Amino acid sequence: MVEELVAAGAAVASAGVVYVMAAARVVKQYERGVVLRLGRLRGEVREPGFTMVVPLVDRLHKVNMQIVTMPVPAQEGITRDNVTVRVDAVVYFKVVDPA
Repeated sequence: MVEELVAAGAAVASAGVVYVMAAARVVKQYERGVVLRLGRLRGEVREPGFTMVVPLVDRLHKVNMQIVTMPVPAQEGITRDNVTVRVDAVVYFKVVDPA
């Protein structure tokens, strides 16, 4: 009887550990977490740190809040008065609202 209770307790404890490991997420300092529950956006945005989600129901997408640069390849063109012009550019991206 005692052995069966110990075995049942160990099974419940191991199932709980597996659940917590599946639910635990870490959002880094430069990221924000957006939670989708069954494909729909949840209202709150998860701040940096440790967070928990419901496994198999919630999906946590991490949004990078850093400014990202993307170089544009150099292009050459000719103006109306036949002057060759070379243009270089860089595009900056910054996320304002992660949701």
